[in-house]
Amino acid sequence: MEQIQGAEAPAVESGAPPDFPAFVASRGRHLLRTAFLLTGGDAHLAEDLVQEALGRVFVKWRRISRLDNPSGYAQTVLVNTFLSHRRRRSSTERVTDVLPDVAVADPDPALRLTLLRALGELSPQDRAVLVLRFWEDRSVEETAAAMRLSSTAVRSRSSRALARMRDKLGAAEAAESAGSMGKAVLRNAG
Repeated sequence: MEQIQGAEAPAVESGAPPDFPAFVASRGRHLLRTAFLLTGGDAHLAEDLVQEALGRVFVKWRRISRLDNPSGYAQTVLVNTFLSHRRRRSSTERVTDVLPDVAVADPDPALRLTLLRALGELSPQDRAVLVLRFWEDRSVEETAAAMRLSSTAVRSRSSRALARMRDKLGAAEAAESAGSMGKAVLRNAG
């Protein structure tokens, strides 16, 4: 999975359909960033989730590649992999705010860390709703379909999760970062 982070295309077995390596090369970083946000900043778990999701996609790739939006399918598989991992997880490990030294062009790394910490304190489903709605810029209906929830459940979960984020961040920081949460600040989180 580490190969996805670099500039090279990942090595895929010779038995792979010819367009699967290209798909992984084009969408792998995006999936990894989404997984990083879903896990609250745990890079290792994010890599594991992406690897597992890509493995599931690979098994059905011949059928998936004929879909209108194979990227959306892979994204849904990633979210479902994350949610099922959280359900079966028996330990109570917590992600810390210590991130690996990575050069970023983020103008305010402290704000990014604060947002990641607050995002990490939300429940897995609330985190998934916020990441899909604001980071992935998905509609309520798309988020509901990806998470197998009703549109009403997505709206209420989103509203409650944003309120919790505002409480954790404080009213001033939340007002400043609410519009840029999905695009400007969290884009460089991965």
